[in-house]
This record gives sequence, structure tokens and C-alpha cells, in this order.
Amino acid sequence: MAMRRSIPISAVLLAAAWCVLAWNARAETGWSITAYGGRMTDGSLAESASLSTGLLDSYLAALAISRECMTWGEKAALEVEGQIVKHFGDQKHFELNGLVIARWRSFPWDEFLETSLAAGEGLSYATDVPEVEVRQYGKSARLLNYLLFELTVGLPQVERWSLVTRIHHRSGVFGAFDGVLGASNFICFGAKYRF
Repeated sequence: MAMRRSIPISAVLLAAAWCVLAWNARAETGWSITAYGGRMTDGSLAESASLSTGLLDSYLAALAISRECMTWGEKAALEVEGQIVKHFGDQKHFELNGLVIARWRSFPWDEFLETSLAAGEGLSYATDVPEVEVRQYGKSARLLNYLLFELTVGLPQVERWSLVTRIHHRSGVFGAFDGVLGASNFICFGAKYRF
């Protein structure tokens, strides 16, 4: 029952973001491509974010394309993003993710090091039930909730490029998706190009 409520909320958010994207063609910076890779942790989201967790032999490589659909001056933006992810190591499936991202991009040191922080929410679909998620938590599903947390840094002189670190998180949202209680977390690093 909870799954029926969770999926429409995420789907409505994604659909609304895509509508805003189509309607607002005036976003200032437009598109971004992000390429990143990472390794799965054996800890919680908080442990993964604080780098106080072990690592598993499960890896991913991802390509993401995003578009700003709303901006609030130079300080903040709302984006939509689509990702294609290839897993390797102990898992060998593909993953497709769609999400809405809120980004804060105004920091006092931006004159020297341009910085942004972002958080995203959406849906994640795996082409196979992820083996490591099942091994770690006893159950998983192809369709789960997706969260992203991202930090970007770049030099003002090279304004189109930045380095990226991300937490790539799939979870059942405490059983809301098919009764899945576990979550998988990947610590990722990569690069972003804006055009």
C-alpha cells in the first residue's frame, strides 16, 4: 500500500520538473554532462557521507545529463537529470535513474573556488534485482527510490568544468517500495561539463 503512495509522489515531482523544463527555456546555463565512477560501501548513508565505512567489491560507472529548469539569480537552481549506470564487480546489471535536483551555488569563496552543493530525489530502475543489495539486506527490487548528494568544485578561470563527488543512493524508503528495508550507497568521483 505504501509503495502505491510513494511512486506517484516521485512520478508527479519528475513530471512537474519536466513540464517546467519544457516551459522555461530561459535558464541561464542550460545543460550539463557528468561522468562519474564509484564503489559501494557496506555502511549507512550517514557513514558513507562521512567516509567512515568499509568498501565492497561492487563498482559503478555512470553518465548523467541534466538541465536547469529554474534559477533564483546566481544563488540556487532546480534541475532535472537522467542517468545511465553500469555496475560491475559483484554486480553486472544496468541502472536507469531520473531525478529532480536542488542546487545551492553561492559561497563566500567562489571568487577563488567555485562550489555548489546539491541534493536530488527520484526513481531508480535496475535491469536485474541487484545481487549485492539482496546479499546485504535480504531483499531488493528493480524499482527503488533514488537519492543523490553532490559537491562540485572548480576554478573560476575554467568555468565550464568542475570536479564532482557524489553519494549515489538506492533504497526502499523503510519498506515503502516492495517492502525493501535496505539501501545501497556508492561513494563516487567524476567531472562535470556545462554547456
